[in-house]
Amino acid sequence: MAPRSSIAFLLAFAAALCSLQLCEVSDDLVQTQSEPEPFTEPNQVPVDGTLEKPGEVPPIASYSDPIEESHDDKQWQATEEEAIAKPEPDEEIAPLSNFKDDFKEELVIRPLHSGDIYASFQFRTLWDTDFLQGKRVSHYHLFPKSLGQVISKFSVRELHISFTQGYWRTMQWGQPYLPSPPGAELWVWFQDTVTDVDGAWKELTNVLSGIFCASLNFIDSTNTVHPSASFKPLGLGNDTDPRFLRYAMLPREIVCTENLTPWKKLLPCGTKAGLAVLMKSEKLFHSSFHSEAVHIRPVCQDVDCKAPSWELRQTLNVVFDVHTSGQGKKEWSLFKMFSRTLTEACPLASSSKVYVDVTDNPQGELFELLPASPLLSQAVVLGDRRTYSVYDLTNKDTFGSTRSLNLLVRWKADSGEMVRPLLHSERYVAGFGLQTGEIHTLIYNYHPYRAFPVLLLETVPWYLRLYIHTLTVTSKGKENKPSYIHYQPSKDRLRPHLLEMMVQLPPNSVTEVTVQFERALLKWTEYTPDPNHGFYVGSSVISALVPSMVAMDTNNSQEQPLFSSFFPCKEESSFFVRIYTEPLLVNLPTPDFSMPYNVICLTCTVVAVGYGSFYNLLTRTFQVEEPSPGLAKRLANVIRRWRGVPAL
Repeated sequence: MAPRSSIAFLLAFAAALCSLQLCEVSDDLVQTQSEPEPFTEPNQVPVDGTLEKPGEVPPIASYSDPIEESHDDKQWQATEEEAIAKPEPDEEIAPLSNFKDDFKEELVIRPLHSGDIYASFQFRTLWDTDFLQGKRVSHYHLFPKSLGQVISKFSVRELHISFTQGYWRTMQWGQPYLPSPPGAELWVWFQDTVTDVDGAWKELTNVLSGIFCASLNFIDSTNTVHPSASFKPLGLGNDTDPRFLRYAMLPREIVCTENLTPWKKLLPCGTKAGLAVLMKSEKLFHSSFHSEAVHIRPVCQDVDCKAPSWELRQTLNVVFDVHTSGQGKKEWSLFKMFSRTLTEACPLASSSKVYVDVTDNPQGELFELLPASPLLSQAVVLGDRRTYSVYDLTNKDTFGSTRSLNLLVRWKADSGEMVRPLLHSERYVAGFGLQTGEIHTLIYNYHPYRAFPVLLLETVPWYLRLYIHTLTVTSKGKENKPSYIHYQPSKDRLRPHLLEMMVQLPPNSVTEVTVQFERALLKWTEYTPDPNHGFYVGSSVISALVPSMVAMDTNNSQEQPLFSSFFPCKEESSFFVRIYTEPLLVNLPTPDFSMPYNVICLTCTVVAVGYGSFYNLLTRTFQVEEPSPGLAKRLANVIRRWRGVPAL
């Protein structure tokens, strides 16, 4: 009985101990449920901007590491004093403080004279931090952490990348706010502390290929150049050494939703609020022109420019062809273009506005804009003073009683003729046969009495061997000698041709640049899967200071719309323009790739018939078989077998 009593005592003691522990746990749960913590979405902070405790850091963006986000996990939790007291060796950690970043978004809608609609989105994130001093930035708020880590790791000073589907028709649509060539374009300025620029460039292209889900990993030395004068830094920095500049273009890059989705995820509010709710892939890609870009550069924090800030601009330009979509050009609205309307601004945005260009409709005789906006704004854009109706999404009265903004335009009359842009360019391939040819580049200056210089950049693949001695530049039937020429010859399978020249364009003239080339014969492993389609040559880049119709505002410290202040302007009488020509499609001498198939079929037939028959004769065993006896003989043998007589 004693063992049984001791066992019962131990069981009772264990039950009592478990009940006490369960009570303690239940008390903790009750205490936790009574004081719930405020919940915030990723990349968001409370709208009122107040903090729960003095010195508390706002929630970290969703791009941060999971270890940094799990504040409730006591296993990994550390106090702020411990984190500061134990810095990593040989690294200077930025102090924890309130984030000083700002986010603005805007949409510009411009009815084109061709009847199409041009919509330009711009999202700007301005962060008062410095990646150039070697500090390790660990906490991100509005600035995407994936791009911040790229800047820090590869010592990037400026990064510009664009993905474009379609070609911008300058003579029908005018000049875009931010131009881009068809396909993918990437140009990067590295800091002067980088020793191996080519190695950093190769790693950077592979990382960006994964971030934007693009084919940037195909960028190598055969399509990379470092121009000497065409792509100057657009942000802070006096270092213009072309050794730290890399430029590449992939004209055959196809842009689809796989590129748009990671681009939208870089926005602080994503596509849940603000102007980004209009970005429906089905509508954006059912357009005549689509271009998305990311621009990162250092800018000044204030007028004195004592400390730099980092600016991230995400732009999206779309041209909707209302004729092919069956809508006609007499009426359009946000819902017809995007299948959605605006209901609120991004909670993290300090400014959220929609601009509608009404310059050609001063008295409302051309079209009717509903709902009408009493707020008008004027801005000098591309050398012309434009008037815009402004809709501020941060103002609740903008949405009205329906809590939805659906801009509607009803056309009353056909639009007049568009004023031709002052600068325009075209390019094409001439010649016959598959041995030689000519590249013709036409540059138009439509200004009636002003001449101005342009900087032309030509990047030609190595398999088109240029005859640089055949280079000719003519204007109005006369030779036009360039004032500056920089030429870097190609090396087979190593680097492309690089040609830069500065040409003075006479007023109201057409300048033609011609150069001859010879087509190379590639190895059979270097041809694409569809060699008869041809090989693409990237667009030419033309940079110029075009005379302005009105005086330009050189004071960049004033508050201006985002679409009018990207390129730095230092002259009041001219503005900077960069345009791109069409990409070229060149046919190369291509062998008949059907012959290997015929050879394989013939060889297999010979092997099957010849060798198979010979092998069969060598390995078969032959046996002699006697002919079978007749019916009478078989019956006789049966009878003789019954009688016990030997068979015949």
